[in-house]
Amino acid sequence: MSTSDPNPRRVVLVTGPSGAGRSSAIRVLEDLGFEAIDNMPLRLIPALLSDPAAGKPMALGIDPRNRDFSTTAVMDALGQMAGLPGFTPELLYLDCATDVLLRRFSETRRRHPLGDRPAAGITRELEMLGPLRERADVLIDTSALNVHELRAEVEEWFATGSQDRLSVSVQSFSYKRGLPRSVDMVFDCRFLNNPYWEPSLRSGTGQDKAVADYIDKDPRYATFRQKVQDLALWLLPAYLDEGKSHLSIAFGCTGGQHRSVAMAESLNRFLTQAGWQVSLRHRELDRRKREEAST
Repeated sequence: MSTSDPNPRRVVLVTGPSGAGRSSAIRVLEDLGFEAIDNMPLRLIPALLSDPAAGKPMALGIDPRNRDFSTTAVMDALGQMAGLPGFTPELLYLDCATDVLLRRFSETRRRHPLGDRPAAGITRELEMLGPLRERADVLIDTSALNVHELRAEVEEWFATGSQDRLSVSVQSFSYKRGLPRSVDMVFDCRFLNNPYWEPSLRSGTGQDKAVADYIDKDPRYATFRQKVQDLALWLLPAYLDEGKSHLSIAFGCTGGQHRSVAMAESLNRFLTQAGWQVSLRHRELDRRKREEAST
């Protein structure tokens, strides 16, 4: 028998780099019935949640410019809320490609909020927010979205009734860089044939067809993929019945570039086709893109 609160209060922390659409997302959440507060000092969250008169779901904008901001403080706040009865904390991360952020700052002729030239400020902020991006329960990439498309994305995840659905985060990572934080399920892909040892595939990723085809030829791959899919379909309704609003599934391999990426891509397609809300990210590939953009 479930001991979960039948009507948990949804508390969404909203963050992301300047220019990615955080304020726009908060306005959408406010229109959806959330009590919205932007630029929320982290130290005030406990007092806010202890207010017995409050009952609406909440959307709290977390800005790196705040004096008490740190990734550790945000992680701690999420952990503390998760331990409180009657609350369902979530982290919404608004992401955006570096070149798009640069263009947006150029078009508006704004200085970067961190006080740097836009290129330097964007790089510094993305590095600062990296751990939160990896921890996010819902990640929306706004690089190719206009304001209307962003609204539709936010509504898809957070509109009335969406709390009765389970959002799934699927990601890949490298064991050399350690396990991702706050992951519910981890699958080790290092037993599969490694495309790294094939010179023509070494520089590719699991998103490339040639790499995916190489991994698919491993006689153990099809069985592994099927068992993971079956397990996910069996577990997800159970987690939903237990009152969870999000679940994180991660695949790891040696470098986080080939096998884990291919498996994450495959499960993302499978669960999406099965009707589940899925957020996909590749930790090491994203890290490499940020490093290349900063050079």
